[in-house]
Amino acid sequence: MDSPRAAPPPALLVRASLGARRLARRVYGIVAAVALATFVVTGGVVDTTPLVQGVVLAVVLLLVGRKLAKKVRSMGDASAWDDVELGALVAVAVVGVVLRVDGRLDGPLHPLAYVAVALAAAFFRPGATVLVALWLVGLEAAVAFVSLGRISVEAVAQRGFFVLLFALLHLVLLRAELTRIRAAARAKVEDEIVRLKDDARRYRLLGAGEAAAPAEPGPASSGAPEDRLARSSVEEIHQSVHYALELLRRTLDLHTAVLLWQNDAGTHLRISELSTASDDIHDAPIPLGDGVLAAVMQQKKTVSLERLKPSFKVPYYSGACPVRTFVAIPVMEDGVPRGILALDRTSERPFTPHEEELAAQAVRYCHRAIQNERVFVQLERAKVEQGKLYRAAQALGAALTEDEVLGAGVRAAREIASFDLAAVTVWDDEKKMHEVRAATSRGKEIDDLVGARFQPNAGLVSMVVQNKFPLPYRGDYDPSHQTVLTKRLPWPKMPSLLVIPLMLHDRVLGTLILGASRRHAFGESVRPTLEVLASHLAVSLANARMVAKLETMATTDGMTGLLNKRAMLEQAEQKVSSAKRFGRKLSVLVTDIDFFKRVNDTYGHDIGDMVIRGLGDVLRRQKRATDVVARFGGEEFVVLCEQTDEAGAMLLGERIREELEKTVFHTPNGKLSVTCSIGIATLPDAGGDWDTLFKSADEALYTSKRGGRNRTTLFQKRGSEVRMHAQTPAPPAKRAI
Repeated sequence: MDSPRAAPPPALLVRASLGARRLARRVYGIVAAVALATFVVTGGVVDTTPLVQGVVLAVVLLLVGRKLAKKVRSMGDASAWDDVELGALVAVAVVGVVLRVDGRLDGPLHPLAYVAVALAAAFFRPGATVLVALWLVGLEAAVAFVSLGRISVEAVAQRGFFVLLFALLHLVLLRAELTRIRAAARAKVEDEIVRLKDDARRYRLLGAGEAAAPAEPGPASSGAPEDRLARSSVEEIHQSVHYALELLRRTLDLHTAVLLWQNDAGTHLRISELSTASDDIHDAPIPLGDGVLAAVMQQKKTVSLERLKPSFKVPYYSGACPVRTFVAIPVMEDGVPRGILALDRTSERPFTPHEEELAAQAVRYCHRAIQNERVFVQLERAKVEQGKLYRAAQALGAALTEDEVLGAGVRAAREIASFDLAAVTVWDDEKKMHEVRAATSRGKEIDDLVGARFQPNAGLVSMVVQNKFPLPYRGDYDPSHQTVLTKRLPWPKMPSLLVIPLMLHDRVLGTLILGASRRHAFGESVRPTLEVLASHLAVSLANARMVAKLETMATTDGMTGLLNKRAMLEQAEQKVSSAKRFGRKLSVLVTDIDFFKRVNDTYGHDIGDMVIRGLGDVLRRQKRATDVVARFGGEEFVVLCEQTDEAGAMLLGERIREELEKTVFHTPNGKLSVTCSIGIATLPDAGGDWDTLFKSADEALYTSKRGGRNRTTLFQKRGSEVRMHAQTPAPPAKRAI
């Protein structure tokens, strides 16, 4: 009799059902397009009843509407497959409408095919547009052959050629125009960014380092918070100055009121803001070499002119001089002229002292508006920097281990500055050695440097540790003349580099290294904040080292470097529970140095400590990687061996005893050799918990002591009888005690 076939597991059925549903959602559009195309090709749009045609039309509109809504919701991220489905449905609808109305393919409505192709070229991906055009050509050929019963290869080829040509031309021309518009818009945005930064530098809203850095296109220059802050400040200055100039022009019946501001180099003036009734303003840099404006800047005094002739040259007018009176007032800042307020009239009426005083007040108003924005920008920067440092301090404070501190420090640095790679080195002052403790980069160029060590050299890291000062100067890296770590450890060639010392109480713990592929990435706007972060990082690094040292002291015996009693008890409870849970053997060895008091009394406690360290070294060499060794107190040691039965524990005990017996300690009084006694107990025969197990091993140890020392004794319990099996050095045979 055949056995019944096993039913498939429910999980497999669920996965198959979900896969089928996903496939159906994926292809239902193209399946519907093929079905509708079959309906059109077989003459359904002409031969069927109006009811059937209406139902088909409703289905087409529903499918097109759903696909169109999905494309709109995707915000331009629709896949090419969605474009193909939508285009195929639209093509079927167009061919169906043409057949239903004209009864042939070359009727008055045939240009709708070109409209469909144009829409596909405008809104679909290029590949999807070509596929839709081919689908349309193939659909028309099928209709001509099947439904109309007559086909002209020449006519079909001609229509297909023009459809494809129209699609390709529209696609190429449209994409070219879009590319041109995007390039023009990008250039306009970049010009606006350059103008914005120029204005911000002229008003001293940006620092010297930022002024030196060129405006580069991209996210770093166009959307950074620093740029948004500068843009809002510049716009606020322009609004305030324009208000003052407009008020002056209307109040004093002026032709033009213009504020000219000096560039950073002090060689030119440029129109900062103006209010004028003239159409002949010359908006270009004005040299300060000569003329009335140069006199105002040099003498630092107001200059007033009357009865000007058309031949007089006013620099901000492009043609003949249209004004008859002119006054220029210097804008002073800390005793240095920074700009000029120029006022003029077309009438012969001169400027009165009262009007000049009003203009001087307007100058002070404009200067105060600029100063207020400077203070506002400084406060905003300070607030942002404090927020970044506060978050960095929180992250560093929460990090306990050295690796966590280094990771938190790199993440905090990334919030302050934009960089492509970062590394942290630590300096060992005792060993005079550098070590790379953390390294991360986008291209994995330096990730394999972690753990690399190098001695002091002429590299930037060594110089920073020695001089306690960030390098290189201005953050510009020249790989042809500068070495970062050492010559045998290559560093990626990037134009921007900054190595900051990690200082703690005038002591260098290491360095923070940042590199960027963007030029001038570490200017004065971010460098001070990074240095403060480096100080926080140094403090957290020192704290992490102290925590690690305290943990080591709390769990490690200071003389031998093995675990102490408290750490051993924690490990023992876990390993006993694990052995009981999984039914595994667990052996405990307790060892004690024979006649240790005699060693202390004869050779002194220093030699006694040396003997204890010697036994600890023997245990460390003989143990396996999974064994736990601890100094339990005095000269007593405990070894905890997982998955070790009585025979294995006895072998280990004998190796320990024999190696210690062969060890010779050199003392001022001559050579010294010692022996040890060992007691062994194994779970579960010798006990079901740690206390019982340890007590059994301790009883076996005292049996070794009473039996003559220098021997290994195994605790065994059979029924109600307790037996001790000991192994002595000679002869190496077991005997009951």
